[in-house]
Amino acid sequence: MLVKGTLWPWVALRMVPGVRVRLYHELLRRFGEPAGVLAASSKELEAAGVPAGTAGAIALGRAREAAERDLDQAAQVGARLVTWSDPEYPSLLRTIYDPPPYLYVRGKIDERDEFAVAIVGSRAASAYGLGSATALGHDLALAGATIVSGLAHGIDGAAHRGALSAGGRTMAVLGCGIDVTYPREHADLAATIAERGALVSEFFMGTPPRGAHFPIRNRIISGLSRGVVVVEATERSGSLITARLALEQGREVFAVPGLITATRSRGVHGLIRQGAKLVTAAADVLDELRVDSPARARLGNVPEDPDAARRLPRMKERCAEEDLIVDALDDGAADVDALVSRTGLTPQEVLRILLEMELSGIVEQLPGSGFGLQRDRVERCSRVW
Repeated sequence: MLVKGTLWPWVALRMVPGVRVRLYHELLRRFGEPAGVLAASSKELEAAGVPAGTAGAIALGRAREAAERDLDQAAQVGARLVTWSDPEYPSLLRTIYDPPPYLYVRGKIDERDEFAVAIVGSRAASAYGLGSATALGHDLALAGATIVSGLAHGIDGAAHRGALSAGGRTMAVLGCGIDVTYPREHADLAATIAERGALVSEFFMGTPPRGAHFPIRNRIISGLSRGVVVVEATERSGSLITARLALEQGREVFAVPGLITATRSRGVHGLIRQGAKLVTAAADVLDELRVDSPARARLGNVPEDPDAARRLPRMKERCAEEDLIVDALDDGAADVDALVSRTGLTPQEVLRILLEMELSGIVEQLPGSGFGLQRDRVERCSRVW
């Protein structure tokens, strides 16, 4: 990795008004390194096609102090700069049309991240969507994939947690400075990702999470990945921007089908109509990406007859958990927080059980965030034991 004293020109050049990503790379091709660009005269820069105003601003060289301060702030939060010249820079990301010239990184990017899959979707996800994202994140990570997402509420957080629950790697691409925690509720999750994967951003330190930043960061989410899986998205969802960028970058696009009546599934179903690969399990993604590695064998590491080997004890456990949910909903509808309080289960356990019960028709999701019993379908399964 480059030493800190050589890094300030990378940040300083990006701080010059008018130096966008594409111009930055054109200047690198012409002058070799940012230090060479900053040392060039206005005439040399204009001869290279830089507009006069931007060339003058570069030649003034006034951004060094701000750039060094930015790098100091990065170091204070345990982040560092990984530049285009650094061997650690992700090779997949190099291939997109407008790759960032450098990344702020907390954690580590390593060779395992060459097999990465992005999972994105709605912030206001249903229990079904959260369960799907968690399961896909878990199983893909178990097969050796690094799970890439954006640390947001809903599908993003579920995908990250699924990967971590499998002991796998995950990367979060931020729409703010790497020293800014957004959303604040994900501070612990972000810290865990930094320990077992990487937090990544191209924004200067202290940059707030403005709306315009998220479409910009989405190209990095797809650019780091061999494929993008969309789990729940409305017709105006930012996740569809990520899917479009993935297609432009030559990546595979996958979609998890949802309820045909659900607004949050319309964007996903639109992707399927346009040719996105329908996904019901991690194996669908792995097959399409032609992944047949030793790590994948862990997904199939169960007896040939799983019913005989493990279904009976798991069924007993599942039935007891479902009875807790039935009891909690017996007096009326409740949301996930209320169910956590009434049952003593964790939010992840409640979401998983609700998903299973919803698919079985025992509970239904109500308008808003509540769940209710389908009383004609309820039969306490513990009665059979």
